[in-house]
Amino acid sequence: MQEEYKGFTITIEQDDLCEGPREWDNLGTMICFHRRYNLGDSHEGVVDNFENNYSIEIDNIRDIENSENVIVLPLYLYDHSGITMNTTGFHCPWDSGQVGFIFVTKGKIKAEYGWKRLTKKRIKQIEEYLRNEVKIYDQYLTRNVYWYDIKEKGKDFDSCGGYYGQDDCLQQAKDVIDCELKHRDVQLELPFVTA
Repeated sequence: MQEEYKGFTITIEQDDLCEGPREWDNLGTMICFHRRYNLGDSHEGVVDNFENNYSIEIDNIRDIENSENVIVLPLYLYDHSGITMNTTGFHCPWDSGQVGFIFVTKGKIKAEYGWKRLTKKRIKQIEEYLRNEVKIYDQYLTRNVYWYDIKEKGKDFDSCGGYYGQDDCLQQAKDVIDCELKHRDVQLELPFVTA
């Protein structure tokens, strides 16, 4: 995609070199089971870490789903000419199904936010936060990650990548241009001082 904007040329392309969002500092832990894809977070140490940090006995990683000390949402995968993931499921029984879950312990939430109690409203807020982590991960899986390149009169001006969603990437490029033009206007308004 290419767009002219205020004398600049913006080019938007898919970013195939971006870091995966599960490498970020996420609130939730995403556990997936699939024979062909390596999805979500590493399972290594999850049970041990869960037990050591939250004093919960877990015999099997799937017991996390049934624990009263976590907020957990299911993860569903649709696999047909590419993969996509959500927390609500898909309408195709042949190419979709539950692939795992995303969870966060109540102890981690309290420590992260400094909350003493988890009200229903706060639990809903955390569930929405987990859904958003899954939406971002889905954008990564569906290759909905972009970078922009800005040229001014054919010369390189700026480029940056790792934007989730083409519209967000384009808007960021426009914001960079607007900031540059505002800076130039301020420079023109400064009084000329001679020594």
